[in-house]
Amino acid sequence: MDQESDDYNEVRPTFYIGQHDSTRSETLTDLQYGQVLNAGFSYVTTPITNEHFHDRVLNLLKTTLLDAKNNEQAGSIPDPVVPPVTIEDTNLFPGAYTSGLVAYSSPWIDLCSSNHVVSSISRQVLNLEVSYANFCGVRSIIVPGPRQDSIKTGSSQGITQYARAIKEAFSIGTRVNIIIHIPMYREPSLEEKVPLLSPFDEDAGKTSSVGQEIDLFSSWDSWHVIRSVCEYDARLYIALKIPRVLPEKELQTRWFSEPIQYLTFGPQTFQTNKAGHPSLSRHHQDMIFTYMRLKNAPYFLLCDVGPELEADPSPKEITTAEFPTLAEAAAQQAASSSGNKFHGLNSYSAYLRHLERQQEPLNDLEQTTLTNFQDWLQSPLQPLSDNLESITYEVFEGDPVKYCQYEMAIAAALTEWAALGKPTSSPGGEVVIAVAGSGRGPLVTRALRASQSTGVPVRVWAVEKNPNAYVYLLRQNQREWGGRVTVVKTDMRAWKGPLLSDPSSTSAPAYGKVDILVSELLGSFGDNELSPECLDGIQHVLAPTHGISIPASYTAHVSPISTPRIYADIRQRALASDDNAFDTPWVVRLFALDFVAERGVPGHPRFQQAWEFSHPLPQSTLDAVEVRRAGGVAGGGGGSMAGAVGANDHNARHCHLTFVCRSRGVIHGLAGYFESVLYAPTLGGGVGGEEEDMKIELSTLPENIGRKSKDMVSWFPIFFPLKQPLYFPPDTELEVSMWRQTDDAKVWYEWMVEAFMWAGPSQRVRVGGSDLCSSRKVACLL
Repeated sequence: MDQESDDYNEVRPTFYIGQHDSTRSETLTDLQYGQVLNAGFSYVTTPITNEHFHDRVLNLLKTTLLDAKNNEQAGSIPDPVVPPVTIEDTNLFPGAYTSGLVAYSSPWIDLCSSNHVVSSISRQVLNLEVSYANFCGVRSIIVPGPRQDSIKTGSSQGITQYARAIKEAFSIGTRVNIIIHIPMYREPSLEEKVPLLSPFDEDAGKTSSVGQEIDLFSSWDSWHVIRSVCEYDARLYIALKIPRVLPEKELQTRWFSEPIQYLTFGPQTFQTNKAGHPSLSRHHQDMIFTYMRLKNAPYFLLCDVGPELEADPSPKEITTAEFPTLAEAAAQQAASSSGNKFHGLNSYSAYLRHLERQQEPLNDLEQTTLTNFQDWLQSPLQPLSDNLESITYEVFEGDPVKYCQYEMAIAAALTEWAALGKPTSSPGGEVVIAVAGSGRGPLVTRALRASQSTGVPVRVWAVEKNPNAYVYLLRQNQREWGGRVTVVKTDMRAWKGPLLSDPSSTSAPAYGKVDILVSELLGSFGDNELSPECLDGIQHVLAPTHGISIPASYTAHVSPISTPRIYADIRQRALASDDNAFDTPWVVRLFALDFVAERGVPGHPRFQQAWEFSHPLPQSTLDAVEVRRAGGVAGGGGGSMAGAVGANDHNARHCHLTFVCRSRGVIHGLAGYFESVLYAPTLGGGVGGEEEDMKIELSTLPENIGRKSKDMVSWFPIFFPLKQPLYFPPDTELEVSMWRQTDDAKVWYEWMVEAFMWAGPSQRVRVGGSDLCSSRKVACLL
């Protein structure tokens, strides 16, 4: 009973399973629709037009081709016009459940045909069907994808024609989503079996793929052309045909990043288990479970798996009066559920229902936060120029991992301080700790805990510029900290240090130094929330010989990625009103993405370090900064940028990185991460790498977060978008140039990506490149 109760409370992604019959030529009657729902399906597909319409179009094509054959004069015969849909041409009409149907356009049209007449008629048929389905209230239309890819000689024109026809259909169906039904790769069993219009053209060339090598990425290539021509339209999706043999992970993650609405399975995809029932391989199951973790998880569409529907001799629409009452429906449900658990269920849909229950349940964090934030764009914080709200602090404080790491770092520093017998800056011998940018005080609490656990006495100062958070800190000091903390309201850069003299004294105040300076100023890229500038500004209060900064250092890391959904979102913002959409480094929980760089390439890993910052700075650097700020630089006021004296030049950075890509693809921007060493103990006598393991660190790098700060969610990655997607061929080297720029008043980033191919042992050819992107218009203000 307890186990059942636990299962009941667990939340798992829901499977929505639909049914498609490729031989279906008419819309289901109400009775047949009910039969499909009773077999365990949630929705069905419907053809838009019927056999009568097909025969009419076929006769038009034959007549036109015959006339063209008998008349050799070019252009003498105008293009045929497909007449409008009539009542004999369709069984789809507006109804109570029409909006719940998924329309399937005629699979016999050939938008890719090299014959102008065939492609023109096909395009007109598609437009007629989209227009009529849109009128009926259908919200999604699946269009069979191209049957050949542009990778094959002579096929590129067909893909372009197809893409143009889809874009035209969007202007006709103003309220429908168009879903391209396309295979993950060209596995022979996934091809459409319905004959095309093209074979009726006697001049149509016939090609066979039997015995030919399969290009795994050719199907994705065709999709990329289609969505590029359609300008990443938000109403364009994919129905992905799943093969029996799954390809390499590289292709699977490529499709995972795309806007997939349906995963479609035919009977050939399934295996038969020992009991004679359909099942999927472990690789297929893992792929499904991965997809179902998406915020907008795809639906399932089972193709040609039954059930066999009974003919409806007297089809009619069911009226509201004919629906059963709640009591009658409950009685029918009880009667049908007695006996076999899967009585009447389709065996394929029953198996998917079984997989639905086998999923790992969503944990609390996934249910409340992580799933909702998937691929959702957030502007970076401006902590120096803006005062954050309490709810923002509360979100940060919801991550126990970060604060546990901070507490461990403070405790390690205090332990070593006592062990080494280092002098303190307090007259009473306590170690002086200052929390710079205290917010609502979580790090203050952790500092007090570290003191209690190590037995090392401390004096804690909480420095905060936000006047509202300052009030909250005073309350915390009364209620939680027992008055053990001195709270100061000021910008940390203007703080003069711990006050040692009596505040009531008339003599000049005396200020002391800080032994351990603790801050949580790190951003998604490490330095993007001005941690270097803030810590430079407060370093004057740190004890010069033995002072410690926590964090001690941090590094920024980048990797080129493909993320079509995010690019489409940014593009929509740019078209609407946000002129800086492509110039903004966005904070986003990257989820539906593809890392295009190859793993394990010597000297060129998938994630590469851009630059590093360490604290405290050498005194010589601080002295040079003061000289520049005072106007003591020879030449007067040049600096790194026009109008600046260069006082912040030491915080400017530049990197040039090379990433190797084995397969062709497209990138939409750069993913940014960071790592930080909070504290590196100097005692312990580590041997053979043990000292590295003793470091107390934070990391958002996908390859290291599980080892260094598992389950930490305080920081999402940062995304540097490209203004135009950059396509690159196989065996490409992507060169990334990035700059951290400053003019003493603000800080911003610039980035650029170039693609190169080797044309010989010592010659490379530039095959593409992005514009130089800059966030100067949305820079962080100092």
